[in-house]
Amino acid sequence: MDAIELLHNRVSAPVLFEPAPSKEQLNVMFNAALRAPDHAGLQPWRFLIIEGDARNNLGELFVKAIRTKGNDLAEDKAAKLQKKPMRAPMIVVAIANIQQHLKVPEVEQVITAGCAAHSLILAAYAQGLGAMWRTGEMAFDPVVKAGLGLQAHEQVIGFLYLGTAKRMREVSQDNVGHVFSTWNGNS
Repeated sequence: MDAIELLHNRVSAPVLFEPAPSKEQLNVMFNAALRAPDHAGLQPWRFLIIEGDARNNLGELFVKAIRTKGNDLAEDKAAKLQKKPMRAPMIVVAIANIQQHLKVPEVEQVITAGCAAHSLILAAYAQGLGAMWRTGEMAFDPVVKAGLGLQAHEQVIGFLYLGTAKRMREVSQDNVGHVFSTWNGNS
């Protein structure tokens, strides 16, 4: 698959099955992440791999996070929340690792971490794997952040669900004209 074909055809795959990416496939994905645009070479990202029984532990952490807020959580809703990490055989948690720097503001570092995560997803697709970037409430919860071992200067930017997609949805070739305009210097 050439690069343009990859960029034009990658889609999210919400339904993922075994097998999870192999160590070799993960290595390819992590090497792709290293190519993200990175002002000052800070590499303001890191990744946590969650697979096997650790996915159940993540589900328990999600339930704990909601209950810690004092919210009533019916057993059926708790069970549904508990099962969310089981939607894929592997989850890679993409983390922005923000560093103090005079020339690289926090927002730029978060965007860079997002680029690294996106490169990882593109490399997954290029290898025939399915991926789904999910965020939601749990990505921003302080109980989840602590449970994953994040430091005060770190934040979850996404849960990258990885596995094998039984089929990929068709890509529509949208008209891109509505997202581009030319600025001529006049307001």
